Amino acid sequence: MSSIDQQFVEFIAKSLVTKPEAVSIERRIDERGVLLELTVDPEDLGRVIGKHGATAQSLRTLLRALGTKNDARYNLKIVDSDRPEGEERPRRDPRPTEEYAAPQAVEVSAATEEAPASTESDDVWAKEEAPKEEIDEHDDMVSKTRKELAELDDLDV
Repeated sequence: MSSIDQQFVEFIAKSLVTKPEAVSIERRIDERGVLLELTVDPEDLGRVIGKHGATAQSLRTLLRALGTKNDARYNLKIVDSDRPEGEERPRRDPRPTEEYAAPQAVEVSAATEEAPASTESDDVWAKEEAPKEEIDEHDDMVSKTRKELAELDDLDV
């Protein structure tokens, strides 16, 4: 027969996961209190842990409240059944990949104080020059708009 703490964790875990039949909880008592080891299907591990461990922390907080009521100290360990005991989970590299790497700085030669010749990546950022006709049309439009605004300012309202 399982205790109230096991039933409590089991109920919450089964509510969160997609494969509730894979949820199992082991209960151990030692000098530090009650240790509950929660094991779920590897695909559901992220659901139980949550973003930045928020779901797991919430579950631990609820267990602490239950412990206050029962005069016990509870600890929750979420077991990763995919990984052998003692082996750490690989961490993601926080550095950006080459694909998203920051653009490289352009070096200036000390002797000539000129930038090196442009590279292919510089061409991507180069502005395309607008045809002369478009520039003239734009200037005409701007000057007409300025005249109309000036005329509106002269009106006595």
